[in-house]
Amino acid sequence: MPAKSRFTRLDAFTKTVEDARIRTTSGGIVTIVSLIVVLFLAWGEWTDYRRIVIHPELIVDKGRGERMEIHLNVTFPRIPCELLTLDVMDVSGEQQHGVQHGVKKTRLRPQSEGGGDIDSKALSLHAAEDSATHLDPSYCGPCYGASAPTNAAKPGCCNTCDEVREAYARSSWAFGRGEGVEQCEREHYAERLDEQRHEGCRIEGGLRVNKVVGNFHIAPGRSFSNGNMHVHDLKNYWDTPVAGGHSFTHTIHHLRFGPQLPDDFGKKLGNKHLPWTNHHLNPLDGTKQETDDPNYNYMYFVKIVPTSYLPLGWEKKFAGFRDDHSADIGAFGQSVDGSVETHQYSVTSHKRSLAGGDDKAEGHEERMHSRGGIPGVFFSYDISPMKVINREERAKTFLGFVAGLCAAVGGTLTVAAAVDRGLFEGATRLRKLRSKDL
Repeated sequence: MPAKSRFTRLDAFTKTVEDARIRTTSGGIVTIVSLIVVLFLAWGEWTDYRRIVIHPELIVDKGRGERMEIHLNVTFPRIPCELLTLDVMDVSGEQQHGVQHGVKKTRLRPQSEGGGDIDSKALSLHAAEDSATHLDPSYCGPCYGASAPTNAAKPGCCNTCDEVREAYARSSWAFGRGEGVEQCEREHYAERLDEQRHEGCRIEGGLRVNKVVGNFHIAPGRSFSNGNMHVHDLKNYWDTPVAGGHSFTHTIHHLRFGPQLPDDFGKKLGNKHLPWTNHHLNPLDGTKQETDDPNYNYMYFVKIVPTSYLPLGWEKKFAGFRDDHSADIGAFGQSVDGSVETHQYSVTSHKRSLAGGDDKAEGHEERMHSRGGIPGVFFSYDISPMKVINREERAKTFLGFVAGLCAAVGGTLTVAAAVDRGLFEGATRLRKLRSKDL
């Protein structure tokens, strides 16, 4: 038997001769409709193959010795910049008093004058305009019984008012307005403070902290440690000529932990077909708190969840995340391949008067508050041991696309053939019935 005939028996697609084929109008219509359906389904399969979805995973965070960036923008309309201090503390024992790296203070006009910007100053130790360059090079200012700060421009001396204040803070002494202090009287520290009494302040920038449980706070007066206690010099905050005193009315314009996610990622998450429509919002953005009580304390308890964003194809060009602690603020946690190491957070808030009492005014008479504390705005953060990985993936593989395309074409043609056969058989029976009637 010829080789060709061996496969003839296996042919599942039997053919009819051209003369035995019958073409009908209904068959032509069914063919056109089926082709349209095939094209529509094929386009749907292609768009589904090109679609990128966000696949969230939850794993145990095994990172060790990492750092984390905090980016904030907070406005205080009723307290001047000269009185505000930003401090960071964590359970590892690291205390950063008067944090000055990557943060700037912007003086604001009084609310009665619109609250516009006056000037902005980056917080850096011993700025050129603060140095005592006009003094005799051999001049060594006294520190008035306190030990000279280790970061003084001239070792063992206090040549500026700021260095005297720093020396007092390191000795855990209150400073006040600097009366009788030669350096402060020369720099008109008290007069400058009184000029700013009615101003507001905006604090914005970034901090780099240990990725452990800790807190950062904005409170009045220079801070210092007294034994195991963290203390602020509140003398200038209480002794104010402003009617009613200062207060910690504030607006949190922005607060995030880690780099901002790319805009295109936010657009993808905004798709109504995705389950994570409110993913990675910063819940404290736009928060506003008002009070007329200078003895008021605001606390925000933040739960931070480490989060990674891995774009499509990141593994092909992964170069490692930037973990250089000397990198500029804002560059930490990002990679050239588009992957980002950042953090989400949830928050609960608490506020109380330092005079104690209950919350009867707010309808919670049963809630009692303790007395004492420091006025200010405090952020206490805790790090989750779990980590969320948001990975971009194709909705289906190429083989899945081919299989879906074949199923769409084959299924449509099979259904079309059945419909055409039904129409043909029906038309044939009708013709036979009519011929019998005649």
